[in-house]
Parts: sequence; structure tokens; C-alpha cells
Amino acid sequence: MRLMLSRMLQDLGFEVAQAGHGREALTHLQQHEDTDLALVDWNMPEMNGLELVEAVRQDTRFANLRMMMVTTETEMSQMARALGAGANEYVMKPFTRDVIADKLRLLGLTQ
Repeated sequence: MRLMLSRMLQDLGFEVAQAGHGREALTHLQQHEDTDLALVDWNMPEMNGLELVEAVRQDTRFANLRMMMVTTETEMSQMARALGAGANEYVMKPFTRDVIADKLRLLGLTQ
């Protein structure tokens, strides 16, 4: 899934970095404060996606970071929790390149 998303984002002109779990993602973000977008899976080891969103939103350095939860979690309560925690968008798997592109447009990241 990460490979597929990476290719989609690269095709859309983004520079992409990947993390294998939430803690690795948080460390990467802390070392690359200029990151514009984080696509987050709810179901990650070590630190799940919701915990990652919460941790990132507690750090004022990332006030402008757009976060999109991309996950198999389809319950409305999960979506509400993610958005309440600070995710800007929520995409349920399976999805298409067009869905990702539309969400990025909503976030002001593509034309």
C-alpha cells in the first residue's frame, strides 16, 4: 500500500518519504519540519495512526502540516475520532488515484 501511494504522489509531483510505523514517521517529521503532507494509516505498529495524529497536533511546529488518514477503518466513529484529533482528510481503502488527487485539491496541495 505504501508503494502504491508513493507512486501516486510521485506522479502528482510530490517528493515522498516513507515510514514503516508511527514512531518512525514522527521522528521523520521532527527531522523534516518543512513537510507539507503526511498520509497516515490507522493500523500501524508501535504507534498507530490516531496516536501519530495526536502527537503531531500537540507540536506547534506542525500547525500547517496537512494530515490525511488513509485506512481500512470504515466506521463513522473512527472517521470522527481521526478528524477530531486533527486529521484534515480521511480516505477509506480501497481508493483510486483520482480520490487521492481530489483530497489533495481539497487540502490546497494540487490544482
